Amino acid sequence: MSEDIDWIALSLKKAKGKRPDYFDDPAIDRLLSITMALVAEVSVLRQRLDTAERLLEANGALDRAAIETYVPDAAAAYERGLETKAYIARVMRGVAQAVESLAADDKPVEEVSQNLGVM
Repeated sequence: MSEDIDWIALSLKKAKGKRPDYFDDPAIDRLLSITMALVAEVSVLRQRLDTAERLLEANGALDRAAIETYVPDAAAAYERGLETKAYIARVMRGVAQAVESLAADDKPVEEVSQNLGVM
């Protein structure tokens, strides 16, 4: 089924509407977009690896169908949620520190946004 899909063509499709601008320099917006796409891909890979590890531990063997149909129980889903939050916090650490630093100066929100290049 996936052989019939032209993944390259799909990746080049444009979303309707204008892309959001967060920074004055469009190259930084593109870099942010690329980075966040990679973050999403790594997050999915982490969950698939967790699935493989859990299935290996439970069954001692793996097959692709078991990975594709795996549904985590509540405890596993909770653990994954915590791991994902920690992962995102690590990725966004620099941004969070910059926001905290600017906020610590008790500057107005408009000035903080301007310093981050959002406005």
